[in-house]
Amino acid sequence: MLGRKEVIQIKTRAEIYGQEATELLRLISMYPGISGRQLCRFYPEREGKIKTLLAHLEKQGRIVPTRSGEYFLHGRELTNSDNGMLRAIWVLLDFIDRVEFHSSGDFLAKILFFSNGELYEIVCVKSGQEALVTHAITRNGGCGGRRIVLIDDPEQIEVLDFPGISGFCTVDESGRVSYYKKMTEREM
Repeated sequence: MLGRKEVIQIKTRAEIYGQEATELLRLISMYPGISGRQLCRFYPEREGKIKTLLAHLEKQGRIVPTRSGEYFLHGRELTNSDNGMLRAIWVLLDFIDRVEFHSSGDFLAKILFFSNGELYEIVCVKSGQEALVTHAITRNGGCGGRRIVLIDDPEQIEVLDFPGISGFCTVDESGRVSYYKKMTEREM
C-alpha cells in the first residue's frame, strides 16, 4: 500500500506580499513624499522585503519615487510634499513600537496616533507661527489628548503655551529627533 500523499497549497506572490503592499500604499497615500528610509523604519528587520515591494509597486506604476527618495502614489503631484509632515513622521517612528493606530491630521496636527490607549497629536509649529498656532489651538479647545510640539528651534518653546503640551521636539536633516520639556518655575 502506498503512503498517503499530502497536498501543499503554494501561495501566490499576491498572497505573500499583498498585506505588506497594501500597507505600503496606505502609508504613501497618507503621507505623500514619505522617504524610503521612513517606510523601512515602519517595518524593522524587513528592510530588504520592503525595498523589493517598493520596486515592484514602482514597476507596476502604482507609486512614483523622486530622485531624493520620496514616494508618491501614481498621478499625485510630485512637488506637494509637506516638510512639516515629513519631519512629523520621524517623531511618529520614535514611538512606532508602541503605536496602536496612526493617521495624518490636518493644518495644526500633522499626525494623530494612539499609544497605550491615549491620543497624541504631533503639532508642527514653524518659526514665526507661534502666536498663530497658540491662538488657533487655544480657540479650538482641547483634543482630549496629548500634544507633541514639533518646532524648528528650541527658542520657540518659551513663547508656546496652549493646552495639552506633553513636550517639544526638533528633527534634524538625518531624521534624528531631540526632545525638550518646558521647565516650570518650581523646577528651576
